[in-house]
Amino acid sequence: MWDGDRPFDNRAASSAYDEFYERYLESDDVAVPPAPRIVAYVEALVTRYPDDVDRSVVWASPPVIDEASGLIVHLLMSYSKAEEVSEYAAALSREHGLVCLERKVPAIRRPAR
Repeated sequence: MWDGDRPFDNRAASSAYDEFYERYLESDDVAVPPAPRIVAYVEALVTRYPDDVDRSVVWASPPVIDEASGLIVHLLMSYSKAEEVSEYAAALSREHGLVCLERKVPAIRRPAR
């Protein structure tokens, strides 16, 4: 998920995601605190699917907020919960005005109606 303009197509979305990921999550520069919309999104997400640092069955890398920086959050889900959680995460991203990209495809994720 990222806070920004919705790209025109999946190719542009993939490029935008790669740029945000490199800038905010792979950078060796000083860590950038997550933007307010990203923080609000993560807080809402973990309200429904809490961080369980000791025995998380949802998150592959808890706490989720540690996967957020600047305008992006990269969600790492356990395989057993990925379908359920990713559907909710996509719907929630829309509510928070964020862009959701499914990296495996890659395609802009639109929640089911």
